[in-house]
Amino acid sequence: MGLEKDILLTKLYIPKPRPKAVRRPRLVEKLSEGMHRKLTLISAPAGYGKTALVSEWLADAPVSVAWLSLDGGDDDLGRFLRCVIAAMQTIEPSIGKGLLPMLKAAESSPSEAMLLSLLHDLHSLSPAMVLVLDDYHLLRSPSIHEAVAFLVERMPPQLHLVITTRAQPPLPLARMRAKDQLTEVHAGDLRFAQREAGEFLCQGMGLVLSETSVGILAERTEGWIAGLQLVALALRREGEPDRLIRSFPPNHPYVWDYLVEEVLNQETESIQSFLLQTSVLERMSGPLCDAVLSDGEHTVRAGFGEATLALLDRANLFLVALDSERRWYRYHHLFAELLRKRLDPTVAASLHIRASSWYEANGFAFEAFHHAVCAHDTKRAARLAEGAGLPLIFRGAVTPVLQWLESLGEQEKNELPGLWVMQASALLMTGKTTGVEPKLQAAEKVLQAVEQSDMTRDLLGHIAAIRASLAVSKHDAERIVAESHRALELLHPENVPVRTATLWARGYGCQLRGEWAEASVAYTQALANSERVGHVLITMLATLGLGMIQEMESRLYLAERSYLRVLKLAGDPPLPAACKAHLGLARLYYEWDEREKALEHTRQSVKWAKQLEQTDCVVESEIFLARLKLAQGDASGAARMLAESDHTVQRQNFTVQLPQLLAVQTMVQLHKGNLAAAERLATANGQLASTRARVYLAKGNSAQAVAILKPWHAELEQTRQERERIEAKLLLAVALFGHGEKRQAVQLLREALALAEPGGLVRTFVDEAALLLPLLREWTAAEAASEYCGKLLAAMNQLAPVHGTGQPAQAQQAESLIEPLSNRELEVLRLIAQGFSNQQISERLFIALPTVKGHNRVIFEKLQVKRRTEAVARARELGLL
Repeated sequence: MGLEKDILLTKLYIPKPRPKAVRRPRLVEKLSEGMHRKLTLISAPAGYGKTALVSEWLADAPVSVAWLSLDGGDDDLGRFLRCVIAAMQTIEPSIGKGLLPMLKAAESSPSEAMLLSLLHDLHSLSPAMVLVLDDYHLLRSPSIHEAVAFLVERMPPQLHLVITTRAQPPLPLARMRAKDQLTEVHAGDLRFAQREAGEFLCQGMGLVLSETSVGILAERTEGWIAGLQLVALALRREGEPDRLIRSFPPNHPYVWDYLVEEVLNQETESIQSFLLQTSVLERMSGPLCDAVLSDGEHTVRAGFGEATLALLDRANLFLVALDSERRWYRYHHLFAELLRKRLDPTVAASLHIRASSWYEANGFAFEAFHHAVCAHDTKRAARLAEGAGLPLIFRGAVTPVLQWLESLGEQEKNELPGLWVMQASALLMTGKTTGVEPKLQAAEKVLQAVEQSDMTRDLLGHIAAIRASLAVSKHDAERIVAESHRALELLHPENVPVRTATLWARGYGCQLRGEWAEASVAYTQALANSERVGHVLITMLATLGLGMIQEMESRLYLAERSYLRVLKLAGDPPLPAACKAHLGLARLYYEWDEREKALEHTRQSVKWAKQLEQTDCVVESEIFLARLKLAQGDASGAARMLAESDHTVQRQNFTVQLPQLLAVQTMVQLHKGNLAAAERLATANGQLASTRARVYLAKGNSAQAVAILKPWHAELEQTRQERERIEAKLLLAVALFGHGEKRQAVQLLREALALAEPGGLVRTFVDEAALLLPLLREWTAAEAASEYCGKLLAAMNQLAPVHGTGQPAQAQQAESLIEPLSNRELEVLRLIAQGFSNQQISERLFIALPTVKGHNRVIFEKLQVKRRTEAVARARELGLL
């Protein structure tokens, strides 16, 4: 999970009620009665017993309890979610099992898709569970508050959330109150009344006090539990308790300072020193305390810290156990704050450095960084943030590292220019792309003035790598390749994480440029490196890139394996980036004529692509979904979807998707028989050669189609783009056949079939059936057809677009027509819909002109129409076109 096991366990420990603590049956009953609501919120200042009340309530509750004690280091959405999952997994190990790899892989803020994945697991909970988020006020990140609000609104009834906090959290509390979804406890509810104060002081703390003295203390402390506890500690050694009680300040905000002074003065010098010096620690263990208390001149004896913590625990001196073995503790937060106020800043800094050194030596990377930041030791914090082989921002600590970087002045970052680069990288990971380039330029300005070294070269390489990543989202192939090439030249060989990401970016840039061999090499190298260092996201993206290349090379079965592996790496539900793998699988299954599977993967692709921001993945998926709708005969639905995609392309300037968008729009117009509209689209800027050729073929202008297709075919022959080569050969064969060059057409058809057969391509041929069938039939009439060719012929002869119900058109027309159309009549009808004249139909189908007219007459009779336009309209109503 990226969190050290021992530290994590201290966060998940459920505090046990102290045997002598005052019970609060009224409040416990209130909390129990509110279990049917979604949220219990306990909000009060420090020292009012919030945690103690919850532990008392849940100790006897008939529910499973997942407890998470929060600290400032959890103020990062990814880290917070991992801790929440770890807490719930103490009850149900399956919760978040598929989400954890996603959180580990994510190099940006967790998405709504990840929260939906967690909700999916929560809805399968069988026993009731209470999740406690203790000290929620330590979290300030808006993304965390948004995520918690999102989860609370949608969480299942078997889960109940409890939040303890010093301040009202920025959650939709008003709406929850209105819906009776919220139980609230505030400071006024938690204050001890005089009777409860007497029970606590006399029974819980063992004091003998008069009712009058108890009344004074309850009034002066305003029922503040921490104040009463300090009173008890101060009175234990006091010979005249009434004298001390009468001297208390009148208002409880001043009582704390007063009582801390009284309590500390009663302790030995050794204990006072221990309390003050260890107050810099968020959590403590015996060995950690020993390290903090030892300096170059004085070293405490082994076991001193452990023995002292045990002593303070027995004395009830504001110490909270964090695990069942009582190895880890923390001070009451307010007690620690007051102790820290008494520390000299210089002394505190040296104590933080000792703590940082101990944490680093024991493998606690984030805690070591945290104490270096508290010590204001920029150089040490920078080194720790860089990490041993993997920076902290890649380990789920991007938010705290970014907050630290933003707190530094320009001079500090100029002295360590790597901090500018780290800040740019962190901004890129959090999606704040507009702030990236200024940070890179600031780093470059500093580096220009210093002597070149391995370190400065590596930083310049990292700058280029970040710029390559920025260019990826814009599909700027030239910038990607140029920056990644520069990065790989400059990056240190041991900077594996950045080199790995750069290799992937280079592969993507080469892929955009059609340099498939270079792209394949880059992806393969990135994949090997990412698997070695455990960089899951790059492993997924490199595998995806290889799958796309395999698809383009017509190695479809290998591509299927690659895409399925991506989905496995992405988890279930997957990372949003897996939308590309779903779309790849959709293309493959459509090609194999498995249209239901293709449709399901396309829908999944659209669903997860919508979780990504500032990308054209949604448009790409919707364009393919429109193509599937067209294959089902739903031309109107396809047109509507394409209109929406067109609007998005224009608004977001997603020009890379324009050729495919225009291609499918042209196919829709051809399907409707609108040749003029199809021609306008085909001549639009950026239109594909294949699309323009299809329009000319539909118009019967095979000469113009040949003129377009020949140079395209010749160009593709020099590449590894097998899928496009097959398409080019197929269309050129049809055009040459229509132009009377039958022998050359047959040769190209043979070549296309030979390339297509290993990948099992079907729809590439079937979708061109109206154009291709005459050529294919003539060839197979003269020569023995292969099994593969026979399969394609059978698919074309039986071709019938699928209507909305999923029934074949022939089955539906049988219900609507007195006599169904024959396969030959359907062929003639499709050519009529494409605008072919009777003479052109005669030439294409190799039948006599009177025969075509006879087919027309029969078609009109069966459809009960009188003209061609009426026949086309009626056929579309019946799903025949």
